[in-house]
Amino acid sequence: MNNYLPFEESWISDKISLRSFSPDLIDEELKWHIDMEDRVVEILNDNDWKFQFDDQLPIKMEGTIEIKKGEWHRIIKGSTPLNVKITRST
Repeated sequence: MNNYLPFEESWISDKISLRSFSPDLIDEELKWHIDMEDRVVEILNDNDWKFQFDDQLPIKMEGTIEIKKGEWHRIIKGSTPLNVKITRST
């Protein structure tokens, strides 16, 4: 089984982590997926990455993005690094 993840992650607590995405990723490494819990993603740096919910147009990754459990979504690679803080709900 391949446990590769397209980011580096460090944990602040059991519900909060920091993730860093490199612009050197291959586009195919960023797949459509769903999460098993609600999440709030806080974008921590200026970047040119995009976020997309299923059946919606991509949006610039800035500010915060709320993702509900079971919502299909993906990120679209930019040419700069991307750093986010993810807070998971119970």
